[in-house]
Amino acid sequence: MPAQPTGEAAPLDGALPASALAGVGSRPFGLYVHVPFCTVRCGYCDFNTYTAEELGDAPGASRATYAEAAITEVRRARRALGDADVTIDTIFFGGGTPTLLSPADLGSIVAAAAGEFGLAHDVEVTTEANPDSVALWDLEELRQVGFNRISFGMQSAVDHVLRVLERTHDPMRVPAVVEWARTAGFDQVSLDLIYGTPGESREDWSTTIEAALACEPDHVSAYSLIVEEGTALARQVRRGEVPMTDDDDLADKYLMADERFGAFGLTWYEVSNWAKDDASRCRHNELYWTGGDWWGVGPGAHSHVGGVRWWNVKHPAAYANRLQQGDSPAQAREVLSSDERRVERVLLEIRLRDGLPVSALDAHGRSQVARLVDEGMVELHTERLVLTQRGRLLADAVVRDLT
Repeated sequence: MPAQPTGEAAPLDGALPASALAGVGSRPFGLYVHVPFCTVRCGYCDFNTYTAEELGDAPGASRATYAEAAITEVRRARRALGDADVTIDTIFFGGGTPTLLSPADLGSIVAAAAGEFGLAHDVEVTTEANPDSVALWDLEELRQVGFNRISFGMQSAVDHVLRVLERTHDPMRVPAVVEWARTAGFDQVSLDLIYGTPGESREDWSTTIEAALACEPDHVSAYSLIVEEGTALARQVRRGEVPMTDDDDLADKYLMADERFGAFGLTWYEVSNWAKDDASRCRHNELYWTGGDWWGVGPGAHSHVGGVRWWNVKHPAAYANRLQQGDSPAQAREVLSSDERRVERVLLEIRLRDGLPVSALDAHGRSQVARLVDEGMVELHTERLVLTQRGRLLADAVVRDLT
């Protein structure tokens, strides 16, 4: 797992600077809940996750007590944000595998958030789920306790690709769980895909795309595989057991996906995300990309409010222990300067189909616009920069030029 970023020590009482609290409630606000439990840790994953064997009998680290700890942090969040009227627009449960907790436990966290903050009338409540972690009755219960959006970690439809990723589900189960989610009444169903796995051919990726589209999802996320240092996959690459990912292969597969998704009626709205219409976009992720406020609940979770970013201690037992002692679980934080916030805005908003206002750029960035337009990397739409398809392939380079 990657180390947490460095920063100044966060206060034990969790108090936020007055500068962060100014304007709270006037900006979109989301709640992210990190559920750190997995049945098996996948070889490519560097998220803050743990199996039961890794956690052992550490006090406070069990699934049985996790909802209680998360609710305690939700209540701390409400106090930390002061007297401002803050309504939750989105809630997102990620992990890990959130659906390793019972629907009742997940619903109790949603209910606590509703009780402490109140929920917007059109609140989006999402959970990630592995295809083999839910049955129809689980999905029905999740719908009953307030979830209206679900994102299934499909990753691939090809057995040998899933084996390299150490994913344990049967790809034939994906159409079934999507159908169950529809039957249960979920408003939005999303599929997460990964391309560029070592040994994945173009034909394999084509098979995955077609299998995903056959499920008629409302939304698809497709991410290129990144070999993260410290993972089992990185060790396999270093030993020569599997090849390193290839940039040309990744580009070809991205173009293939973009063409097929577009023909199906899914439109890109962020470099790695496609939706059937604006209502099917992931509003929680849009909140991240457009500089909204969010509170991250759980071990290792990150938060951002009014230009202050902080992150919790990583281990579930340490997280629970802090809360039991009445302390904030925040480990460290950083107060972003105006220039850092500007650079971050460029980094994130340029990836969106809605584009980045030219006014958000500094003098250097504005001086690069004409060249990037001439090179076919961006288009200028009413004083907003929008990436072309070529620009999406080279988004990191565009960001470097603009910042």
